[in-house]
Amino acid sequence: MRIFDIIFEKVNRFMEIFLVFIFGLLVLDVLWQVFSRYVLNMSFSWTEELARFSLIWLSILGAAYLNARREHLSMDFLYGKFSNPTKKKVSILIEVFIFLFALIVMFVGGSNLVYTTLHLDQLSGTLRVPLGYIYAVLPFSGFLIMCFSVYHISKISSNQIAV
Repeated sequence: MRIFDIIFEKVNRFMEIFLVFIFGLLVLDVLWQVFSRYVLNMSFSWTEELARFSLIWLSILGAAYLNARREHLSMDFLYGKFSNPTKKKVSILIEVFIFLFALIVMFVGGSNLVYTTLHLDQLSGTLRVPLGYIYAVLPFSGFLIMCFSVYHISKISSNQIAV
């Protein structure tokens, strides 16, 4: 097994554990909010904000994880009708488009968003967390998606991924 395969598997395993942790935190947070509202008759404002931030991280990191596993949503009706050599070319082209999207929108745009919010010292309303830390998931996930796309292109080119 090549070193890139080992790194790929370790990063995926870490992401699985981290996503389960975030999901568990989200569930506990929402349960606490429901319990405090209906049993204790008091509502904590920080639970709603924590749930929102957890959901942001869960969805964007989850998208990167699904990209790594090549389980993202796709419509493959037309793709299924292509011959194998054409499927290989189209698969590489799709990975290039995914790479470019992750680079331009997520990494560059997300880095700009993080820089701007940190530079302006924007804080969340209740938790008083710098919003740049919340938005940091965008460039981080964009970087991961770019790495996964390069990995997938190398696997497709060497016929190690079925097309």
